[in-house]
Amino acid sequence: MSHKRVAILISGGGSNMVKLLESMTGDHPARPCLVLSNDPNAGGLKKAAERGVPAKAVDHRPFGSDRAGFEALLSKPLEEARPDIICLAGFMRVLTEDFVSRWQGRMLNIHPSLLPKYKGLNTHARAIEAGDSAHGCSVHEVTAALDGGPLLGQARVPVLDGDTPEKLAARVLEQEHRLYPAVLRRFADGDRTPLLLEG
Repeated sequence: MSHKRVAILISGGGSNMVKLLESMTGDHPARPCLVLSNDPNAGGLKKAAERGVPAKAVDHRPFGSDRAGFEALLSKPLEEARPDIICLAGFMRVLTEDFVSRWQGRMLNIHPSLLPKYKGLNTHARAIEAGDSAHGCSVHEVTAALDGGPLLGQARVPVLDGDTPEKLAARVLEQEHRLYPAVLRRFADGDRTPLLLEG
């Protein structure tokens, strides 16, 4: 069986990346081919290397506001790795339309809200402030619209009395670690039906 090749893009410690790597064993239809970061000091790079996955970084800082220049360099290790699927896992750079269109239909992202609610940042605080009874995370295909591509899965968690953004974020992260590997497996198998989990 020929496995799908998966590249994972990270910016930090890579907790979702680790769960994705751990899931791609046995009869899983995919295998990791690269972990790539925009920060050479991202803790996730070491975790990937320890698991035998090629780990590379392209520092975004020298490029300033030149996103196209940064992405041109970021694309080189990606092209060399020839991924069938790219998973954004806490990758904190907004990608240009050119980059997205190059990989569209093959690029996934996980976002800590029940999209289409709360695109962008500070999602947990916004859900609490809005008085929502449920919050969660979503995996979606990446399109040029920020956090706006077709949904592939969601996991819901209740918002509890006395929740702080930190407490809520910790519970949502547990569900991210369940949802993203499950969606990746289905996506690698060609199944794009949205998966719904209750936390």
